[in-house]
Amino acid sequence: MKTVFLILLLTVGIAFNAAADVWQWVDVNGDTHYVDTNRPIYTWTDEYGKVYYSDKPDHADAVSVELIWVSAETLDEVKGDQGDKDGRRDGSSARPGETAEERAEREAAEAYYCKRATEIYESYLTAPKLYRTNDDGEREFLSDGEAAATIAQTKTQMDEICG
Repeated sequence: MKTVFLILLLTVGIAFNAAADVWQWVDVNGDTHYVDTNRPIYTWTDEYGKVYYSDKPDHADAVSVELIWVSAETLDEVKGDQGDKDGRRDGSSARPGETAEERAEREAAEAYYCKRATEIYESYLTAPKLYRTNDDGEREFLSDGEAAATIAQTKTQMDEICG
């Protein structure tokens, strides 16, 4: 009976381990780290620029990092599937509770809006003169300063949309 209980206990323990959530955080150098706990993590930099981490605020300059939920996979699965420089595993940020279909739909929409914002920005760059339409439906050409400000604003918006 003790053997059956021990086997059952080990099986349950393995099952709980396999379904652990994975969290990510980014240090001051922009490096992404993955952990399988959401316990507080503290980081600080010494006078030589070396970065330190701890689970306790053991240093006067220690600050708590922001943990972001990544996946319900195991830590090894997430680490083995790391993607781009932003720590994103597949080019997009993870969304808790999002189904594969919802994720695909969201990513398609994000790609569309990025493409459209890029097209608008590039059309502004190649236009001989930028204009706005007034209340009477007539074109009012922008001054060089207004055009430059509009192009800069459009670039900022494109960067925000495309991430």
